[in-house]
Parts: sequence; structure tokens; C-alpha cells
Amino acid sequence: MAKDVELHVGVGKDLSTMTTKIPDNAPRPWDGKYQTKHIGKRVTRIDGKAKATGKAKYTFDIQLPGMLHGQFVRCPYPSAIVESVDTVAAEAYPGVKAVMLVSKLPMTIRHADQEVVAIAATSPHIANEAAKLIKIKYTKKPFVLGIENAMSDTAPLVFKSQGPKKGAGDDLHGGAVKKSNSQKGNIRGPRITPTDASIEKVDEKLQNCASVVEATYQTQVQTHSALETHGVVAKWEDDDHLTVWASTQSTFVTRNDFATRLELPQANVRVITEHMGGGFGAKFRAGVFGIMAAKLAKKTQSPVKLMHNRREEHASGGNRPDTLQKLAIGCDKDGTLSAIKLHSYGSCGMATGGASKLAWPAKNIYQCDDVYLEESDVFTHSSPGTAFRAPGHPQGAFALEQTIDELAYKVNIDPLEFRKKNSLHHKVRQAEYEVGAKKFGWDKRNPKVAADKGVIKRGVGMANSVWYYFYMTGFQATIEVHNDGSVELMNGVQDLGTGIRTILAMVVAEELGLEIADIKIRIGDSTLGYGPASGGSQTTGGITPAARDAAYLAKMKMKEVAATAFSVEAKDIECDSAKFFVKGKPENVMTWKQVAARIPGDKFMVIGERKKDHHTIDPATVAGMQFAEVEVDTETGVVKVNRVVAVHDCGRPMNRLTLESQINGGVIQGISYALFEDRILDRNYGMMVNPNLEQYKIAGSMDVPEIDIEIMDVHHGCSSTGAIGIGEPATVPTAAAIANAVYHAIGVRIRELPITPDKVLKALASKGDK
Repeated sequence: MAKDVELHVGVGKDLSTMTTKIPDNAPRPWDGKYQTKHIGKRVTRIDGKAKATGKAKYTFDIQLPGMLHGQFVRCPYPSAIVESVDTVAAEAYPGVKAVMLVSKLPMTIRHADQEVVAIAATSPHIANEAAKLIKIKYTKKPFVLGIENAMSDTAPLVFKSQGPKKGAGDDLHGGAVKKSNSQKGNIRGPRITPTDASIEKVDEKLQNCASVVEATYQTQVQTHSALETHGVVAKWEDDDHLTVWASTQSTFVTRNDFATRLELPQANVRVITEHMGGGFGAKFRAGVFGIMAAKLAKKTQSPVKLMHNRREEHASGGNRPDTLQKLAIGCDKDGTLSAIKLHSYGSCGMATGGASKLAWPAKNIYQCDDVYLEESDVFTHSSPGTAFRAPGHPQGAFALEQTIDELAYKVNIDPLEFRKKNSLHHKVRQAEYEVGAKKFGWDKRNPKVAADKGVIKRGVGMANSVWYYFYMTGFQATIEVHNDGSVELMNGVQDLGTGIRTILAMVVAEELGLEIADIKIRIGDSTLGYGPASGGSQTTGGITPAARDAAYLAKMKMKEVAATAFSVEAKDIECDSAKFFVKGKPENVMTWKQVAARIPGDKFMVIGERKKDHHTIDPATVAGMQFAEVEVDTETGVVKVNRVVAVHDCGRPMNRLTLESQINGGVIQGISYALFEDRILDRNYGMMVNPNLEQYKIAGSMDVPEIDIEIMDVHHGCSSTGAIGIGEPATVPTAAAIANAVYHAIGVRIRELPITPDKVLKALASKGDK
């Protein structure tokens, strides 16, 4: 049965009422007028002490009796055929326990550093020495690097056809290619959005626009540089039960991957991720390293640890695809957008997905009736790209938001006002414009471009972000209440460093009226109940409703116990601040522990499940924007970001402290992407030449600006907690906002990332400035 509840929904204190239906056994959603004790406050991490003292155990820290160490021999060529492999000397080397080919021969190589042979030995040193003894015969083949080169009709083909069938040939490497979209040469696609879009109609609209900006943008490859590299420890309990400690963003996706690839029942695979040292989208599956660790462990009947070193992590641990985008946007005389046309190309190297979601910012931020968007993948002989914190969106926003900015200047409308005018449909975004502009001091900016005299020129800019409210159903949170009053929540969800442990404790404590310290949280184990993957910003929005519903059911069960003690029915019991009493008789009180002591037996257990939202959100997007202030040294070309104001929404904020950390991290990562990071491949050999944290430049402490965060409280009332994720949005607009600020400072657009000194000086030279 369902019941009607009236909710107060809206942005901040601007609330209206709505009626929605919720199940009889579900808690009333926390809405805009609900006064919280824990939720929405700034709460320190419950695992902070363990991490600070070294007590927290990561995959790298796992040490098991008799554990062996795995290592790969990797191909030095970007395109080749492995004809033969001689492992005799390596297998005879003292301390080597197993040597295995990654795939059967002949083995096709499609990127440098591709895995060829796996070794298990009693120490990393021995494995490394044995690797030198393996003799491999390669037949080198022509290769191609770079999107524009690969698009040529004469470019060497990465795949001769649509790619191998699933499970055929080198199955560990070939599974990245899926049969979808047409393919010509190295180009797969295009995917056209909307599906009924007419390029002829959009071209005609552009020809008739009062103003049009047309430009080409390029973005680079950014590698995943999580502090903890990819890796696992694999241990067989017997021939068909596998336990894996993994640095993974999904214990369940990884479990299923192992089960599928090793032909095991899912029930026979256990994945544990007690603590994890970061992941931005590349750590979802078993990977070649995981599968080979499991195979080596089975062959040797010993646990095997196999983790990437830093070079391997850079060279083959995943990356954000590089892109080429050709964008045209036109508007009417009054600044109303009339048409958008985008041809976008992205490369995930020898995998698909390089252009995935590149067009989504152009599709989802502004109102425009006539839109034509193309996305095409381009194959190159480089390592597979992967999802990376808001796939496609930082690249897409870099192109879109610069073009929008340029169009605003062209029609002589303030860039902020131009954006306001063309996104009137999004009430949250409109509220954020007002808050952000005031906090940043936008009205104090000099509307004149390149206004500063002298060598150091200052500029300000802004850019919009967009992400989406994703969640899945079926997640199950288990709560046990023991007769000493202790409460334990269990779920298999992993904490990749964003603080979900703390948030779960906050949610349960809020519902039960207890303190956060009263709640024990057990997560990161695939045997503890189905939980969400940490990707797409769906962890908090996915698991907190299940946790709250479990806590609500636990409270109802405690009411039943209290009712027996008071000799009344459960419906006559009220609970306030973890105290139970009969309605109308608050003087007769039992504490939480007093009621728990009357639990029959040792404990009781309840399970809360993540169900469909009570109603839908339209639009189901997370808005957000960033304002940036930069200094550009016109003699050296160095760009320094002085200040960023980040305004974001994520439904009802859960823990403002970890939320602020997420936004800080997204901004810093976006600055690093905008100004520094760039994977460089040797054009003659195809190898990455900066696979370390010395030559691969990442923003450091001296590059971090003042970051001013404004979090908008948005109450949708769609789930019991109203939580929406924030992992992706904070990094989306950063590079675009910086690029727009650089233009305001120097008066010339830089349309290629990263915005390094050489590009700045080249742009100034083309403009005639010094």
C-alpha cells in the first residue's frame, strides 16, 4: 500500500509544496523544512584516524603467508604480432614459480606496453630479473598515433574490420571493441543526436543567424594518476572459490568480471576493498592484471599480488581520451541561441568510447531548438582509454563554453547575462548564477578585454557544468541491532576515498536519533549485500536511501519491542531522540539501550532496499558553474589561477565537509588538466615518454588557488534522503572557465589543452602582443 505525503521542495528557502506517494513501510523523505541533527553538517571522517595512523589497509598492504609477486613482460612496440615466446630460462630461474602467456599465439599487439607474459615469483626482484630472460620474437607492423593522423584514408588500420568477436583471439585485449555504428578506416560512427536531427536544417539556420562563431578545439590525453595504482591480491580457497583484494571502484562489477572470465559462479568469488587510494573511472573491472593474478595463483596454488608500478599505471592504467571538436553556434540579434552544430572526434586508443558524451554539454546546458551533434570514435595504436571523472564533459564543456563566451562578446552581451538568457528553463542554474556572481564579484569585472597594462595581465571568466542524476535500484543495506544497543550497517559498497562510510553512519544515526559514533559501518566486501559502483556520481544517491530505509525498519522493530515492554500496541509507541514512550505519556520513557536489552535472543536484522524514486525530476540534471580569475605573464606565457568560485548542487547535501573536499579535488584536477597534464607518445616508437610523476606534470600545492565553494541546497523529495552525487560536476567546467579568463586577460582565444606557456606566447605573437 502507498500513502500520500506533502513535501516542501525547491532551492534553498524558496520552497513550494507537492504531494507524492510513498510506500507504507517507508520513511517520509527529508524535505526542505526537515531540521537535521547530523545530515548536512560538516562531519569528520570516521576512518580518518585509521588512515592517518596507517591502520587502514589498502590492497597494496595485503600480505598473506606464501604470497607470490606478479609482474608482466610488456611489448615495446605499438603494433606488432608476437610470433614466439621462449620462457625456458625464466622458468628455471630460482624463485620463479610460474610463467604464463597472457593470450595464445600469434598474439596481436595494438599498443606499446601491452601485456605479453605474466610471471609469479617469490619476490618482486626475482620476477623482474626473470622477465629479462624471456625471449620474444615480434613482427613489427605500421602504426598510427594521433586523431588527425588516424583519420587519414592512408593511415594503418588498428582493426581491419569491426574488431574481434567477444571471446575470440586475444580475449583479454580484444573485448574493448563492440559492434556498433558503421566503421570506415579507423573512424567508427558517427552517432547523431537527436536521432532525427537534420544537418541541412541546422546549416540553413546558421546561415541566417545574426551572429555565428565557428571554431575547432583540441584536448589532450590525461592519464589516471590515483595514488594507489591498479592491482589485486588473488587467493584460491580451493579450486573453485576465489577471494580477491582489489583496488576497485566496484566490488560487484569486479566480482562479476572475475566470475565471467574464469567461468565461476558469482557466489564463488569474493572481492574485498577495505580501503582504496583513489579512482577516477578506470578501476571497474578485473583487468588483465587481475585475471592473470588469479590464473597465476591457481597454477602455483599460492596467493599472488600483482599491482602496477607507476610507469605501468601511466602507460596502460587508463586515460581520458583526447578529442578534436568542430563547433558552430549561432544566435539571433537579441542573443537567443538559434542553432548548434558539432562534429566531435575522440580517441580511446585501441578501444571504443573516445567520443562518448562529448556532445552532452551542447545537448543539455542551453535551450536551442535546432541542434545537430555528431560523435565519432577514432582508433589509434595507443593504450585503451577509460571513463575519467565525467566522461566527455570536461572536453565538451571546453569547446562549448568557449564558443558561448565568444558569441556573447561578439553580440556585445555580458557573458553571464548571455548564459542566463539561454538557460531560463533550469531554475537551479538560475539561482546559482545569482549566488555565484555575487560571491565572485562579477559586476566588478572590467568588461573590456585585455584591459591591463604591463607584463602581467589579469582576466576573469566563467563556465557552466552539467551532470546527471543517475541511480540504480536493488541495493540492499543490512542493519543489525544487538541487545547491548550497538548498531551495525553492512553493505558491499566500496569507499574510494570520498567518505561514503561517514555518510552512511550519518544517515543511520539521523534516522535512529543516535550519535554517529554509535554506528558501526562494514563495507567493501561483496559478501555484505549488493551495493552501487562508485561511478557516474551515483554512490551516495544510490546507497543512502537503502541505508535510511533499513534504519527506519530497525526503528519500527524497536517500537515493537518497546510496545511489548509497555503492554501496548506498536502503533501507540513514539520515538524521539532514541527514546521510546507511549503516545501522550512522555514521562514513561525507555532509552535505546533499555529497549535493545529486551530484544528476544541476541539481535535482530532488517534489510532496506533501494527502490525507484517516489517521483521523477525534470530536468534530471545537476547544474553547477565555476568562476575563475587568472594572471597571465605575457613575457613567459605562464598562466596562474588565483581564485575559483565553485557553485554546485547535489540535491540535499549529506556531509558538507567531504562534499567540499570533493569539489576542491574536482577544481584542482580541472586546473591540472587545463594547464599541465599531457601524455606524450614518442612519434617514432609509440612509447609514452613521460610515464612518471616527474615529467608528467600534475598541479602541485603552489598551483592551487583560493577556492571558494557555495553549495546549493536543492530539495527534490524524490528519495528518502534526497541525495545526489557530486563526484563528476566539479571538474567539468574548470578548464573552460580558465580558458575564458585567459581570453579576458590577453584578448586571444586558446583552443587547445593544456594551456602551456608555448601556446600562450604563440597566441600572443599571432595577435601582435608582447
